[in-house]
Amino acid sequence: MAKVLIPTPLRQYSDKLDSVELSGATVGEVLGELTGRYDELRRHLYSDEGKLRSFVNVYVNDEDIRYLQREATPLTDKDTVSIVPSIAGGAHGD
Repeated sequence: MAKVLIPTPLRQYSDKLDSVELSGATVGEVLGELTGRYDELRRHLYSDEGKLRSFVNVYVNDEDIRYLQREATPLTDKDTVSIVPSIAGGAHGD
């Protein structure tokens, strides 16, 4: 089972868990399992068309899946999947 790290802003939709272990051969399968278990996460990770939102970055062992095989990226039981939503904004300096 791959370990999926859930970022703080999304933990309210995953029973406040910071990580879960899920089975799946690919990133897409694991994310499908995650959103199947925690349905509220789906709208935060995926668009209405079922595409991973552009501001959601997913990493497998610190490698961005956009530079691998995207959601088809294969996983092993030793892999860690990190979900990292982009954060915009900040303080405007004077």
